[in-house]
Amino acid sequence: QVQLVESGGGLVQAGESLKLSCAVSGRILGAYDMGWYRQAPSKERELVASISVGGIRNYRDNVEGRFTVSRDNTKNTVYLQIDNLKPEDTAVYYCNAEITQINFTRRVYWGQGTQVTVSS
Repeated sequence: QVQLVESGGGLVQAGESLKLSCAVSGRILGAYDMGWYRQAPSKERELVASISVGGIRNYRDNVEGRFTVSRDNTKNTVYLQIDNLKPEDTAVYYCNAEITQINFTRRVYWGQGTQVTVSS
């Protein structure tokens, strides 16, 4: 019912910037907590940034201010701005949406990911 489609990834040089987008369909985006995860080869998927329904933002401790998450509920889109990309940022970036249902269970949705590759 809820579909998430990421875009904006690609092959870039270290030091460049990317802005990833996650388009959400099927429900009103404003009802969901949104997150950005990434998974590098041979690594576990990790949360890099999140933004709650109330607009509270959280980031990984080691992103050094390079990541900015935002949401536009009118456009049903969440964004992840990544500045000063580093080779260690290379990963598949996934969009995530979560909502607490009426029975108090937590429903989670995932996109298929967009590849970010940073060369040195």
